[in-house]
Amino acid sequence: MPWQSAPMDDTATTALIDATSQATNDIGGPFYFSKSTLAAGKERGLDGMRWYVLGRGGVLGDVEAPVIQSAFGYFSPAVIDKLWNSAREQVAPREAGTAYTECCAEIGRDRLGDIDPATLDAYNEAAAAVIAAAEPAAYALFAGIAAEPLADDAPGKAMQQMAVLRELRGGAHLVALLASGLTPRQAHAVKRPDDVATFGWDGPGPMPEDAAERHVAADALTTQLLVPAYSVLDDDGAAAFEAGTAAVSGAVCAG
Repeated sequence: MPWQSAPMDDTATTALIDATSQATNDIGGPFYFSKSTLAAGKERGLDGMRWYVLGRGGVLGDVEAPVIQSAFGYFSPAVIDKLWNSAREQVAPREAGTAYTECCAEIGRDRLGDIDPATLDAYNEAAAAVIAAAEPAAYALFAGIAAEPLADDAPGKAMQQMAVLRELRGGAHLVALLASGLTPRQAHAVKRPDDVATFGWDGPGPMPEDAAERHVAADALTTQLLVPAYSVLDDDGAAAFEAGTAAVSGAVCAG
């Protein structure tokens, strides 16, 4: 098991996180907006964005919209209020959250069949160790999706665990942005200036002069916040995790 030998030092752990974070993040779109995921929402009377908000946020339960906005971070309160409240009139949030994690597993079953089973098994073992070691405080979406039952099959489980790790980094990044003196709205203006309106904001709002530098600092702090969880892996576990991440993300994004 990858966490039973000598763990990596912080430099090696940081390198692992940096090497795998983008690939882990890249699975979001193919999961959230795949034909199969969208079809599951349509079956329940929800369009793509309402299904995304209710399914992703439904692991938090039947809460008020500001709770979801807080956990998602990047969307304006008005957008989340509209999508969340109209969606939960159609489907119970907890039901949606569970169904959404099953949609995630279905993506794995559909797209990961050509990956060596040993690669998936090793990735699943390493990912499970990281997830178990992660401190959930302040990471609501991570804690919520991590509490959902995992699929029994390796492809479904691998996809689900990568989605869990995606939420872990997303939660850490929100904390890091605030600690670096940036709001999520301002972070959009730095990293995705063309998407500010898409997420419901009326412009970037007041910006600090050193916003770009603060965003760089937030990225670095995000990685450091994740070091304790990933440092449970030894060299073999890290190698399995990196290889599995590349294989799973590559197959999911290619599909």
